[in-house]
Amino acid sequence: MKPRKWIDWLNQLVFVGPAFFFFALIVLIPFFMSIYYSFTSWNGISSNAEIIGFDNFQRVLFEDDGFRNSFWITTKLAVISVIAINIIAFGLALLLTQALKLRNVFRTIFFMPQVIGGLLLGYIWYFIFTKTFSTLGKSTGIGFFNLPWLGDAETSFLAIIIVSVWQLAGYMMVIYIAALVNIPKDLSEAAEIDGASAWQRLRNIIIPMVMPAITVCLFLTISMSFKSFDIIIALTKGGPFKSTEVISINIYEEAFRNSRLGYATAKSFIFFLIVALVTTIQVMYTKKKEVEA
Repeated sequence: MKPRKWIDWLNQLVFVGPAFFFFALIVLIPFFMSIYYSFTSWNGISSNAEIIGFDNFQRVLFEDDGFRNSFWITTKLAVISVIAINIIAFGLALLLTQALKLRNVFRTIFFMPQVIGGLLLGYIWYFIFTKTFSTLGKSTGIGFFNLPWLGDAETSFLAIIIVSVWQLAGYMMVIYIAALVNIPKDLSEAAEIDGASAWQRLRNIIIPMVMPAITVCLFLTISMSFKSFDIIIALTKGGPFKSTEVISINIYEEAFRNSRLGYATAKSFIFFLIVALVTTIQVMYTKKKEVEA
């Protein structure tokens, strides 16, 4: 092998090798191990894992009502969250790309929730829903604050939506801002001179030009919404009466409460395939809508 080839291989080993090693150790190896265990009846404790074929997958798909109920709750949560997060984030991005004196301050404020860890964020909002809102309701008499926010199925679901939007909207806003500031001003100015209204400019110029950002934001919000766990654990723990038990919590309960790791990994693998399929379809669809600047 030529010296130049050796140098290239050495560079790859030094700079890529450590990252790939830890990626394989933390992601790849556990992923393939989970696929193996999904075909077993392993309880997570025993050293023996009896291979039972596709029995776990058959039970999940055709017999597990809890999994189907959790899947419906997860889907409903993901659809509402994705729509709300992206609309609010895009609206904030449009507002904060205008000539406002404090726009950088507002950008920082709206992004700050993303810095707070999900579990800590959930406990903060738990205190707000149970203590702060109760105090405000008693002092002001406003019915909104007196709602049983974490004690009723409908209001608990709404509370999770509120916290999810509050956490992720600022993050998506930054991505939309980056796309908006890169739109050539000549296009909007020419359209304005030709008499195009603000709505026409938004629909025919701004949205098509920021489609790459929309693709990224939709991908991130769909995957994050489907995988919601820490906020829900902190707020409701899947209650009341499993009305907010998403798939991730259902898998967690199956694995660590019922000690059925093999069955839980089968659920997680099916969940992985569903999320991968949905996000792939979304990316392929929105990619077709992108235009060249």
